[in-house]
Amino acid sequence: MDASVTAEIAASAARLVVEEGLDYGQARRKAARTLGLTDGRGVAMPNNEKIEDEVRTHIQIFCAAEQAHDLCVMRTLALQWMKRLSAFRPHLAGAAWRGTANRLSALHIDLYCDDPKSAEIALINLGVDFDTGALPDGHGGEISLLRLASRVTEWREPVTVLLFVHDHDALRGALKPDSRGRAWRGDADAVVRAMSAAASAAAQP
Repeated sequence: MDASVTAEIAASAARLVVEEGLDYGQARRKAARTLGLTDGRGVAMPNNEKIEDEVRTHIQIFCAAEQAHDLCVMRTLALQWMKRLSAFRPHLAGAAWRGTANRLSALHIDLYCDDPKSAEIALINLGVDFDTGALPDGHGGEISLLRLASRVTEWREPVTVLLFVHDHDALRGALKPDSRGRAWRGDADAVVRAMSAAASAAAQP
């Protein structure tokens, strides 16, 4: 029973990710509430990799062609911001890197700086409006978060760009793969290679 409920939560969460643009944590909690599991007790909640598997399945069934186009647009936008912020060793993460982003997704770019304020100064010098915040880093500290909106010509709504500002030396640990050997993030060259691979796959009969 627990396994079937966990799978149901994962599938419901995946639909919320794709159709409403929720992040995995938000989608997992909302899916659990829909099933009456307000606190997650008595059932193993699906991890991010399980939800991601269900997201890929949902995309393949319902919106493969549209999502592939959206992903290309999102990665192109990411490369533009990575070029602007190249001094901070930007790495694309999140759905755009993992290949599941659509136009409702946020762009997640990790920056690695000696001085966290330097990224803010760079945005100010670029004339970019942004909001600041912080998230727990899981080790008792905080990660600085810079949030901005970026326009895409063909879309009416702007894309939310989330810049996570890490310590300069945190990059080494950040490049560790997931349990299946897949990278959690990649630099600009890796993004270009991913886009080329996706285009080649789409061209196959």
